[in-house]
Amino acid sequence: LQLVESGGGLVQSGGSLRLSCQGSGAPLDDYAIGWFRQAPGKEPEGLACISTRDDSTSYTVSSKDRFTISFDAAANTVYLQMNSLIFEDTAVYYCHLEGTDYWGQGTQVTVSS
Repeated sequence: LQLVESGGGLVQSGGSLRLSCQGSGAPLDDYAIGWFRQAPGKEPEGLACISTRDDSTSYTVSSKDRFTISFDAAANTVYLQMNSLIFEDTAVYYCHLEGTDYWGQGTQVTVSS
């Protein structure tokens, strides 16, 4: 199983991005998959998690109200829709299969102020 993130880039403050975490080698259904980020010089930070079994979701304070996590079984992909981006959202974003050592390689998000 591999997780491959994409969708990062440079965006102006107030803009939006949709990150993708595509699984290859195995279906992602029946897992808990989380999005995390790490800014330079800071500790990794959890953002959101989804159960691909029943689509239940949870968010942290950092992501609540601005980010939405979702799962598309046909695409075998977990998404993170990010709106109203601010400079402090600048980080490398990773997806992770909870309870395993499977992490994606990360995708850089840079928000210009």
